[in-house]
Amino acid sequence: MAEALPNLPIAETVMVRLIRATVAGMGQYFEPVFRGVGLNENSFHVLCLLMATDEGRAAPSELAELVGLSRANMTRILEMLETDELVSRAIEERDGRRHAIQITEAGRAMALSAVPLVAAPLRQAFAGLSAKEVAQLDALLRKAVISFDRPALPLRASA
Repeated sequence: MAEALPNLPIAETVMVRLIRATVAGMGQYFEPVFRGVGLNENSFHVLCLLMATDEGRAAPSELAELVGLSRANMTRILEMLETDELVSRAIEERDGRRHAIQITEAGRAMALSAVPLVAAPLRQAFAGLSAKEVAQLDALLRKAVISFDRPALPLRASA
């Protein structure tokens, strides 16, 4: 590839491919686990994030950013959770145009019941790494996430 595309940064290109392969592999690895508890990975993360807040509530846009989904995909996830009565939607008191997502008691119970079923596969997924390697991977992934917050291309002023 280096000869065919001499200006392509090979190490970075391979890194992107490895990350994409990792994401795909994680999805395949965890999908049956979450299906077994009646959730998917993203809905489980939403429930966990809501449980971690002081009031059990957050804005849809905050949840989308924290889970790493587009707002459209988060809307779909929230609609599924709302249909299953795991979350409820309320109008924000300070701004009637905004909504807040609140975890319900059923949502809390679902998340709590899922934890024991998810914990072992989570540990197994990273069992090949030492504690030091897990810490290094965590630090490197956090740096990568921050680097992706910068635009890939310079922003141009629109005419």
